[in-house]
Amino acid sequence: MESKLIILLVIILGVLAVSQLVRIYELVSKLRDKQEHETTFRDNQLNAKLMFAFGIIQAGGLIYLMIKYGWTGRGIAASDEGLGTDWLLNLNFVIILFVFFVTNALLFFFSYKYVRKPGVKAFYYSHNNRLEIIWTAVPAFVLAIIIILGLQSWNKLTSKSPKEAIVVELYAKQFDWTARYSGKDNKLGAFDYKLTLGNNELGLVTANTIDSAITEMESGATGINSIKSKLNDEQLIFSDSAVKAMTLDLSRKERLLTLMKQMKSHHNDKNDKSAWNDYIQKDTLYLCVDRPYEFKLRSRDIIHSAYMPHFRSQMNCVPGIQTRMKFTPNLTTQQMRKKMNNDKFHFVLMCNKICGGAHYKMKMMVVVLNEKEYKNWSENKEKNQTFKDSYFPKKS
Repeated sequence: MESKLIILLVIILGVLAVSQLVRIYELVSKLRDKQEHETTFRDNQLNAKLMFAFGIIQAGGLIYLMIKYGWTGRGIAASDEGLGTDWLLNLNFVIILFVFFVTNALLFFFSYKYVRKPGVKAFYYSHNNRLEIIWTAVPAFVLAIIIILGLQSWNKLTSKSPKEAIVVELYAKQFDWTARYSGKDNKLGAFDYKLTLGNNELGLVTANTIDSAITEMESGATGINSIKSKLNDEQLIFSDSAVKAMTLDLSRKERLLTLMKQMKSHHNDKNDKSAWNDYIQKDTLYLCVDRPYEFKLRSRDIIHSAYMPHFRSQMNCVPGIQTRMKFTPNLTTQQMRKKMNNDKFHFVLMCNKICGGAHYKMKMMVVVLNEKEYKNWSENKEKNQTFKDSYFPKKS
């Protein structure tokens, strides 16, 4: 790390030194009454050689970095969809690099070969219809191919997941992630933001959670009855702004209470099972290799972005809207460690939107297990760590 900083510092100082030398040269030229149009043939040759040398150094530096860090810098793709995405990105890189090297080689070579010479006049070349057709048609054709392939890839990534896909919800809030796995029925329970309470952080909808939310809204420490009691207590004195704030809060909570009671009247208890058998993970997201996953995404507060770089997967988490993404892991964590020769490697879920002061901490470890390991883990969760177990904790 220190050597890289030293190299960067040397480059910066070198650029500053060259710029200062150019400025000194300009000042000296003015003192000698030397104008720009009086530039000598020797000066032109020097500039041409320097530019040609710069082109070689630039190309050599780029090739060196591509060899050292990989020609794309993305690392190994660990999902089936990621392999397809990498293929498309590699195609784009090939086209970009080809154009880059060809155009830069011509630019620097022509600058060197056709340096201004005394008595030589540049040839005026107005236009060439055939050449203009070629440099218009070829880029248009290449771009059309890229767009078509990109649309095909996008359609594949956003298409419906197979029926056997495991359904997992990723719930984002400042500044952490919560994963909710569908239970044996592979169906996530319904949710509603109005039911988000201490023991129901994800707002899952069941008859019990609705009743608890209604009770909390009516009789809780900051509920409707408490606010009314404060407003009607003649012994308490509040400022006009405080009274206004409590009145607005009371009005909002009364509207929410009405909506909760409507929810209760329309609720079907038969749907509760889907919520009760869901199981929730806070610290680590466990996945099974070679099993397709359907991720449902939502946010509690602001826009976040669920990003898993090694799976080449990313989607925004938007308050009030459920978004989705899918992928199939094709490497376990252990296999990835061997490929990368790094025993401490872990896949990671991170937020790719700047969501506040602690944005950098919004990460979740992702562990990909083989089928046997994943089965043991999920069976253990289904036995005693479901949402029902956490909502109605067993007495010791």
